[in-house]
Amino acid sequence: MAIKQIIDYLERLKQLHESLLTLSKNKTEALKTNDIEELRACLNQERKHVSAIEMLEKKRIEAVNVWAAGEPGFEGKNPAVSDIIEWVDWSERKQLECVYESFILVLAELKQQEVLNGDLTRQSLQFVNMSLDLLQPTIENVNYGGTSQSSGPKRSVFDSQA
Repeated sequence: MAIKQIIDYLERLKQLHESLLTLSKNKTEALKTNDIEELRACLNQERKHVSAIEMLEKKRIEAVNVWAAGEPGFEGKNPAVSDIIEWVDWSERKQLECVYESFILVLAELKQQEVLNGDLTRQSLQFVNMSLDLLQPTIENVNYGGTSQSSGPKRSVFDSQA
């Protein structure tokens, strides 16, 4: 019974991560088009997904620990799903392997998408910083004294002999 529950938790985690992957792709498009409102909405949805994933992951860990405690001959603390696969019956093993492998693929794609989003965010920040640097005058241009760029005689703004 515990293995069925672990498989169920893994399937639900996979679904949540697939949904998170869709959000991540939407976030990429929002970054490309500079749509701040869409980006904000994506980030809010991401937070909700992450909190749901954390709760479900705690339940999965608890189910794995219950399985490990009830399995005679199994030694080890906090077993991973890959450890469990070696200990279960053939039919459950196939089902667990299938869900586990598809979950790993979704995680890899999500990681790749988030690396892309990080790169896009970094490039956007670099562009903003470069634009700000171009708009802000340098200290040499702001000072009143110093070297003059023209080779002609120095003239004051005010005519002192008038």
